[in-house]
Amino acid sequence: MAVCNVCGKKKTMGNNVSHANNKTRRIILPNIQRIKIVTEGGAKRTYVCTRCLRSNKVIKAV
Repeated sequence: MAVCNVCGKKKTMGNNVSHANNKTRRIILPNIQRIKIVTEGGAKRTYVCTRCLRSNKVIKAV
């Protein structure tokens, strides 16, 4: 499973809760994209979550 290289976001565990309040475990996955970003050493392909992309924490390489 991929992890965001900017903020460290990864999968989390939670519960599915039914109408009868039965609880079963579930995995909540973040929206992680593999994109090319600009770094000080040049362009690099890495995993970044869409929250970091939207908040301009990284710059996409063209």
